Amino acid sequence: MSSEIVINVTLDEVRVALLESGQIVEFYVERKKEASLVGNIFKGKVVKILPGMQSAFVDIGLEKAAFLYVADIRTEVEDFAHFLEYEEEPIELPARRSRVDVPINELIQEGQEVLVQVSKDSIGTKGARGTSYITIPGRYLVLMPTIEHIGISRRIIDPEERLRLKSIVEEIKPKGYGLIVRTASEFSSAEELKKDLDFLLLLWENIQKKKERVSAPSLLYSDLDLIFRSVRDLLNQDVERVVIDSREEYENIQDFVKTFFPKLLNKIEFYDRREHIFDAFGIEIDISKGLDRKVWLKSGGYIVIDQTEAMTIIDVNTGKYVGKENLEDTILKTNLEAVKEISYQIRLRNLGGIIIIDFIDMEKCENRENVYFSLTEAMKKDRAKNTIFDISELGLIQMTRKRIRESLGRTLCEPCPCCEGKGCVKSPKTISYEIFRRLKKVTFHKSSKIIIAANPIVAEFLSDEQRLGLEEFEVTHDIEIIVKADSRLHRESFEIIVN
Repeated sequence: MSSEIVINVTLDEVRVALLESGQIVEFYVERKKEASLVGNIFKGKVVKILPGMQSAFVDIGLEKAAFLYVADIRTEVEDFAHFLEYEEEPIELPARRSRVDVPINELIQEGQEVLVQVSKDSIGTKGARGTSYITIPGRYLVLMPTIEHIGISRRIIDPEERLRLKSIVEEIKPKGYGLIVRTASEFSSAEELKKDLDFLLLLWENIQKKKERVSAPSLLYSDLDLIFRSVRDLLNQDVERVVIDSREEYENIQDFVKTFFPKLLNKIEFYDRREHIFDAFGIEIDISKGLDRKVWLKSGGYIVIDQTEAMTIIDVNTGKYVGKENLEDTILKTNLEAVKEISYQIRLRNLGGIIIIDFIDMEKCENRENVYFSLTEAMKKDRAKNTIFDISELGLIQMTRKRIRESLGRTLCEPCPCCEGKGCVKSPKTISYEIFRRLKKVTFHKSSKIIIAANPIVAEFLSDEQRLGLEEFEVTHDIEIIVKADSRLHRESFEIIVN
């Protein structure tokens, strides 16, 4: 499948789109003041230990302390199973004990200085997630300084190529270090792998030296910015070209590629046409659609995507599609069509954590298995680790997807100031009844003048639909009521002033 990387650069923002067959499948955005910290290595200080939570908070110099779970302190090689395809049994560490059995305060103490790498950016109200297990990614290899092991990317499926790469890495790997062979290493030469390893070892040596010189909290190593990360991690033999609209960054990328993987230099292109680069590739429209709650299917069915604090819910509906045969076939075709769109939307929107998919109920077991198998196959294209559980009799599929950064919606949007993130606001009728109830609690004298200030929509409803009610209240209490429209007031807010 042909792929393209399209990069749009402005003064304070960089946007990167990965296209497959001309359609955007992954989207990344980085702003100068909101740059990702994932991969950065800090010398931090433990400021608080929570034994009941088996976790600790580490000051790494950010506004919020990093969260360090006990499993991230006693990291073992199986934590990186999603990177590896083991050629042997996982290594056994000396006197290894179950993580659950080891109290966190036996591993670290408050005030202790520790080396921490950010594994997840701050999401919502949570601080960054950290790990004391360090991994330094290069173009072809990932260096693991504290575990001696070799792993091969699962995406390299040719047995002969896997053996070739393993034999090269076994020969060049220094004792005491571990290496993960990345997908980009496929068909690479021993010289290219050795050059990448030497660079990573130099980085680690510099990190160690800086660690001894500085006090906590301090930044020891910062990963590449979004442009270079995208070229390093996404550019491979399947990518036809990298197109970027900044002359300066284009030249920087050329120097970077020329230094580390010169064979791919001819794939870098500078975009200098008048039309905006994302418009020319049809990307802006797809990004906008990636923020919609409802996504229509070609058949007339649709899916609804709701993202909550704890999980994401995806609901499948037949919509306008009525089918040509029996009901079960109509449902199956809608569900199978939805599978393709759901797998696409999950990647595009970067949905992570727990995901519940509510497919339309199917009576036949083989149809449920068909939908489940189709989803697992579709999600194999996803670079993020995901786990999919069997479909239930109710048509529900539960899955998890590794979340490292915020979703597309939460990156580009913020809670609505009108509904405050609820997704709805009280109707004018509901607000008007609240105003009447509040009026009954107000202390006033006969012949008082009462001013009701409300949002224009609510004020219009009061003056029109509720005019008789207001007049009756005036007569009953011998007062005058004036309704005043105030556009500065929130839809659900109002003021009652007694003169």
